[in-house]
Amino acid sequence: MISLRRKLLIQFFKFFDLLVMTGAFLLAAAVESYKMERISLEDFLGMRIKVQNFVIFLAFILFWHIIFSSFRLYNSRRLSSRREEAFDVLKATSLGTITLIIAAFIFRIKMASPVFLITFWGVSSAISILSRLLLRNTLGWIRLRGTNLQNMLIVGTNQRAIQFAQKIEAPKELGYKILGFVDSKWRGIDEFQQSGYKLVADFVEFPAYLRNNVVDEVMIALPMKSYYQQASRILSQCEDQGVICRYLSDPFNARLPHLKVVHFEDKAIISHYTGVFDPLSLFIKRIIDIVSSLILLISLAPLFLVVSLLIKRDSPGPVFFVQARLGLNKRRFKLYKFRTMISDAEQKIAEVEHLNEVSGPVFKIKNDPRITKIGKFLRKTSIDELPQLINILKGDMSLVGPRPLPVRDYNGFNEDWHRRRFTVRPGITCLWQVNGRSNVAFEKWMQLDMQYIDSRSLLLDLKILAKTIPAVLKGSGAA
Repeated sequence: MISLRRKLLIQFFKFFDLLVMTGAFLLAAAVESYKMERISLEDFLGMRIKVQNFVIFLAFILFWHIIFSSFRLYNSRRLSSRREEAFDVLKATSLGTITLIIAAFIFRIKMASPVFLITFWGVSSAISILSRLLLRNTLGWIRLRGTNLQNMLIVGTNQRAIQFAQKIEAPKELGYKILGFVDSKWRGIDEFQQSGYKLVADFVEFPAYLRNNVVDEVMIALPMKSYYQQASRILSQCEDQGVICRYLSDPFNARLPHLKVVHFEDKAIISHYTGVFDPLSLFIKRIIDIVSSLILLISLAPLFLVVSLLIKRDSPGPVFFVQARLGLNKRRFKLYKFRTMISDAEQKIAEVEHLNEVSGPVFKIKNDPRITKIGKFLRKTSIDELPQLINILKGDMSLVGPRPLPVRDYNGFNEDWHRRRFTVRPGITCLWQVNGRSNVAFEKWMQLDMQYIDSRSLLLDLKILAKTIPAVLKGSGAA
């Protein structure tokens, strides 16, 4: 999945590229005006822009953005070379300049002389390339200090796989950490063991390794002629669990919209992503999360104080219940809730496990004997969930997304497709929350999560938020 920092960086670069284009356009116009000695700088800056020209310029901004996006200049360039990225920028700015030439011919824009066009192309190209080189150097500096690292698992133990691992780990500024290798026993396994790398799983153990470890990417480096079926199965297993899968060639009949191609050294690397990626929507969603959680935390501060006093008065123990939950890409975080049970409820779970009323690995009891008097009210009204606004502000959660599960519940999963729910940030509310909550069977719950992941949008989030309020007021399915 795309991290918050990367989403913000993408949006910044989109805005910056448009700013560079506008600045280059104005500078080229100024140079052209001085060359023709038509008007002074003051007159140039004081010109009135015709409505038609303004509309044409807005259309050009849109085309410029589309061109830059089509050359994948906002995709991850971690594995591609500086030269390749610079060449893509030159292709984008050149195509944009050609678009400007065509527009000048159609709309008879006299200002678009050769000097204007060369100045515009040169300035926009130079600044766009330099800004990306600066970003590369900055990210490299950050990764050298142990941040922004990617955990990679390599499938295959042949010489090509080992060489790739050595090459990708060597430049520390790339920030790749090789967790180990996956393969079955074959005649070359003894030679692999001399490489110093670890064999962490075979093909049978591979799905379990994904479940129990933080794996950001899987690289398939198998000989395709003899391992086509196995490699295809691994791709499917990665897709089930929402893990990015990369491979050194294109042997699969995979869905093309999910494929991204980059180059590392002399290798073409094809990545297979799962889910729907819309950086702009994700950026807006995160802004909404930050603003909403901040406003609500400030507004609800008096309620937090009253609830805290009631909890302390009702039973001994802390005000907040803090528990490890699994978030984006199965990374653990501390989830905050108002405590609604006795302080040693976690230690007594074995005593009430036989009372579980929900199918599947999750554990819920409507009339749990461990719940305190004030806890029943807090659960009924969902007030106990409000401290999760802190998790939203921190970036662990979102307002809308699959509910974050405890580690205990996750360990009970028996279907890998359930794990695709971890490809999105967990939330306070989701389709499950507005469709009966605890009254919904586990299998149906997971299906609702998949439905949300496959069709998520800002509009769907707003609909879920709108339905959450009446669902909470009714207390439907609360437990």
